[in-house]
Amino acid sequence: MEQMTRYAIYYAPPAGAWADWASAWLGWDAATGTARAHPEIDGLPQPVADLTATPRKYGFHATLKPPFRLADGQTPDALDEACAAMAAQIAPVVLDGLRLSRLGGFLALTPEGDVTALAALAARCVTDLDAFRAPPTEAEIARRNPDALNGHQRALLEMWGYPWVMDQFRFHMTLTGNLPEAEAEAVRAVLAPVVVPLVPRPLLLDHICLFGEDAKGRFHILHRYALSA
Repeated sequence: MEQMTRYAIYYAPPAGAWADWASAWLGWDAATGTARAHPEIDGLPQPVADLTATPRKYGFHATLKPPFRLADGQTPDALDEACAAMAAQIAPVVLDGLRLSRLGGFLALTPEGDVTALAALAARCVTDLDAFRAPPTEAEIARRNPDALNGHQRALLEMWGYPWVMDQFRFHMTLTGNLPEAEAEAVRAVLAPVVVPLVPRPLLLDHICLFGEDAKGRFHILHRYALSA
């Protein structure tokens, strides 16, 4: 497997109308590693390219294990094998569906219904694969703005390299960068009737993906692993 700058474990929908629309919305298709033309949607307060500039490079996804550099002595092939072995021990997760929500300043698709199994899946990805994560540098820690975190979140940052894991985990599939409240609500009003009907109900999460960040900072899907316990 190709060496990448960083790796991450994400959920990304399989090929289909939802994945195709979301890749075009963001302007980057992580499955094919290609830029996409944005859709034309009337009534938005900014051009789609501006609304999606921040999340574009990641592709459409939900974070399960945040991006990390490989630890010394680890290899992409070993990470690939570990992901496959872990996925074979985890059962698929079913959600009632997704809604379009405002999280802080950005818009994202968030779960409806019980998320217990989903949180357990994310925790498993964080813990089982942590031997592959290099310790964060001081600069990487600083980017998490630790002074704005509470004590528990800082402890999670120190232990796992990211504060929004374990009981702080919130599954979300980001669609915009940070926006003023009025603009975020305007975008949500326009976007919800477009994207929410594309999301399957119920939503079956029966795989996880290994993503890699290239030298230009764009993320690519390297492999999908079926959840098959």
